[in-house]
Amino acid sequence: MRVIAIDYGDARTGVAVSDETASIAGEAWVLREKDQGEVARTIASEAANRGASHIVVGYPKNMNGTVGFRAEKSEQLAEKLKKISDAEIVLWDERMTTMSAHRILSDSGKFGKKRKKAVDAVAATLILEGYLGYLSRK
Repeated sequence: MRVIAIDYGDARTGVAVSDETASIAGEAWVLREKDQGEVARTIASEAANRGASHIVVGYPKNMNGTVGFRAEKSEQLAEKLKKISDAEIVLWDERMTTMSAHRILSDSGKFGKKRKKAVDAVAATLILEGYLGYLSRK
């Protein structure tokens, strides 16, 4: 079982993929695509090519648990993915993952353009690790 996690954004979307046993996060990268439909098609294609059984969409709720504009965009993407992918689509609460990703990159000496290029991939990896941890406890 392989899992793909995404940190969806208007200009960049972070993508992270687990190993075949869904034990650890493996490869991560950033899609630079603004069209939500194209992002969904690319993710669905990656899921099919890699044999992913789950696509985990980061769901950035507000700190008080309410659903805001960003979370609604993630819901829209998840709905598009459900229509075009055979994988199970999961919305995963990702509050603070981007902030954590920025901290991780700062702590490792990445600043400016280097950090901007990597932050979405790191955020997707954090989403994936959270979901994989959930699966291992389930």
